[in-house]
Amino acid sequence: MLAGFCAFLFFYGLAQFGLIGADEPRYAQVAREMLERHDWVTPTLGGQPWLEKPPVYYWQAMLAYSIFGVSDWSARLPSGVDATLLVLAVYFFLRRFRPGSEVDGALMTASCAGIIAYGRAASTDMALTAAFGMGMLGWWAWRESGQRIYLTGFYGSMALGTLAKGPVAPFLAALVIILYAIAVRDRRVVVKTLWLPGIVLFCAIALPWYIAVQMRHPQFFYEFIVEHNFQRFSTNLYHHVEPFWYYLPVTILGFVPWTVFVIAAVVRTVRTWFAEPGLARDQVDHQFGLFVCCWLVVPVIFFSFSESKLSGYILPAIPAGALLLADYLRQRLQQASAAGAGPENKAANSALEAPRHPKGRAESLGADTEISRIDDRENTALVLLHALVAAGPIVPALLIAYVITQHRLPGGRPMLAALAIAFILCAGIALTLIRRDGPRMFRFVTLIPVVIVVGAVLKLGSLSLDRALSARPLAREIAAMEMHPLPLAIYHVRRELEYGLTFYRNRLTFNYAWGSVPLQEHLLVAPENSQAQIAGLVPGRRVSYLGHYAEQHVDYYWIGAAVSAH
Repeated sequence: MLAGFCAFLFFYGLAQFGLIGADEPRYAQVAREMLERHDWVTPTLGGQPWLEKPPVYYWQAMLAYSIFGVSDWSARLPSGVDATLLVLAVYFFLRRFRPGSEVDGALMTASCAGIIAYGRAASTDMALTAAFGMGMLGWWAWRESGQRIYLTGFYGSMALGTLAKGPVAPFLAALVIILYAIAVRDRRVVVKTLWLPGIVLFCAIALPWYIAVQMRHPQFFYEFIVEHNFQRFSTNLYHHVEPFWYYLPVTILGFVPWTVFVIAAVVRTVRTWFAEPGLARDQVDHQFGLFVCCWLVVPVIFFSFSESKLSGYILPAIPAGALLLADYLRQRLQQASAAGAGPENKAANSALEAPRHPKGRAESLGADTEISRIDDRENTALVLLHALVAAGPIVPALLIAYVITQHRLPGGRPMLAALAIAFILCAGIALTLIRRDGPRMFRFVTLIPVVIVVGAVLKLGSLSLDRALSARPLAREIAAMEMHPLPLAIYHVRRELEYGLTFYRNRLTFNYAWGSVPLQEHLLVAPENSQAQIAGLVPGRRVSYLGHYAEQHVDYYWIGAAVSAH
């Protein structure tokens, strides 16, 4: 079952729409150029060093290209593999340390909106998330069992995270561990983590590539460490400014459809910690929830202080929420099993608990009944909110073509039909979960809308996504009109289109805005109705209108060679 869900969520339909955004085609093209040059050290774009990111994604994509050929779906394959490895790591960790919750935890991790989205994208974020997640699981396995093999896995995973996206992986891990140590008042755990063989292993895995690329390109340290780490965090150098609270809604959306109960699990963990701090400090297995809470909040808080914010930055926090929820559900099921014990056990439990109440048995039972009623009301409210959050995404998923093309939800019958489907599913989830055995159906009924949403987006939205957000259809249109391959230039179009055309044509794209105007005949993509402006940019040269690409509001032209080029 787990393999089937991973196959569907991360690999099914990867080629149904082309690479979107600026990062997907850019990273895919860098990997292609490295493969073509048989160079496993220097990332290049357009033949020039591209030193913004470390090489793990590029290496993975190069392997995928070598096996399956260069394509958009093979460029996305590495992230699907990384997401699957993360899900498997969660499964085996829970089976070993929290038996009974392994399937729930693995499926919850796989089905979080953030994991699905980035598990299907050609980017470095999932590689970092998988390495960081496996490292955190390894660290806690060592903490609970004392076996150094798990600490070895922690250091190896942090090294891979460093090769995936830089020093942010060990830095975040250090913050999580320090915050946890402060919470449990055990500073020795930080010192014990600094294990010399593990540090040597980390250096042996992570440093060779950094040393090799620095020796080839002395500017690497400044470009990668200074510009793309320190300056990206401390300044708005790359124009990704967002408000301080930006990651709060992003994180909430990243946990969909499990958001409501992840928040409930966080609240319960914190409340328990403050109510019974002595018990939690004395028993390591009681500290797991607190550790996962630290893992969840550290990336969110840390990147909230960054001047440059992108949604993928807090992706490493998402597996922590799924783990916390799995442990929370495991405890709820254990409580439900205890509550379902025979009357003899119930009577015995009541007899044991009654003397502890200072007002006597009758008043104790009355207080317990009142507390039970409050819990029932809280649980019902949580169930209703959960059903709404789980079923709600069905509406935009069924109407995704309208959302993409018209940038709004439609009215009339389409909207009513989508709302009706969402309402029926919402009601079904709520009615199932409020039953006495509802907690046992929690995972099953919540995964139903996940499957429907992913299937609807792929089935109903792929064509619109492809035409409105990817350069693939435009590249095909242009290729169909060429009598022979020509250089391609762009002028005042989105960089997403520029990088996309570069990947799908596998040629350098010239940019008029940077003064890069080819002297030979070439093709030009520019904003619609800009022919007169273009003629002024290439005086004395023929400009012929070739076509219009309505979905992205651009025209494409043939530009004759300059006189001096003949």
